[in-house]
Amino acid sequence: MTTNQAERPVLTEGPVSKQAQLRSILQEMVENTLAPHAAIPPERKLMTRYGVSRSTVREAIRQLVEEGLLYRVQGKGTFVGGKRVQSDLHLASFTEDMRRRGLVPATIVRSSAQIEAPLDVRAALGLGSGAQVQQIERLRLAGGIPMALERGYYPTALLPDLDRQDLTRSLYATLATEYGLRIDNAEQAVWAETADPGIAEILGIAVGAPLIVFRRTSSASSAAVEHITSWYRGDRYQIHMTLNLQHQP
Repeated sequence: MTTNQAERPVLTEGPVSKQAQLRSILQEMVENTLAPHAAIPPERKLMTRYGVSRSTVREAIRQLVEEGLLYRVQGKGTFVGGKRVQSDLHLASFTEDMRRRGLVPATIVRSSAQIEAPLDVRAALGLGSGAQVQQIERLRLAGGIPMALERGYYPTALLPDLDRQDLTRSLYATLATEYGLRIDNAEQAVWAETADPGIAEILGIAVGAPLIVFRRTSSASSAAVEHITSWYRGDRYQIHMTLNLQHQP
């Protein structure tokens, strides 16, 4: 018997399926052996090493992907998930949020254009027909890793020449220092989605990967200044909430 054969875990027939056994082996590998964002062995190697079918390997991996322990990159393979960034629900910019967690934030401006406000944006910002807004789309990174895609709308009449500002810095800081508008109130909705091909490519994740979506309308001294949708990677981000009876509405 060769050394490799002697060291290979035996997947047995019995009450615990081979798929469940393989899942446990991969989970142990992820938690104790491989570093975050390291590649796991390819499917064919796992099939050979553990004497199981491709469907068994794929199902074990699929479950770990759904749990956030692994993530897929189309055309490259399957990788160990990194530690998730935890965020408390509070009124702060992405830049402030990441810095509080000891991560270096960065921003890539994907587009910035002045457009006529769509109907839903007009309703959120209280704008009239034909009102102009600055549409800004930015990719937000934490520690060099894509974390979120943001698409925001800002009323041009209230924020002239916003496109001439440095859009790679915190927009909340820019609103405060350049326009005298400090965000002090917001309404926000949160829901889950799966990544479509466009967002998946931008965030470097697999199509169908989980996303946490935030839609926020922010105000400064009762003036609505921002309507923004943010798509966060579900494998890299989680939310913490404190609930108690004293804070019931």
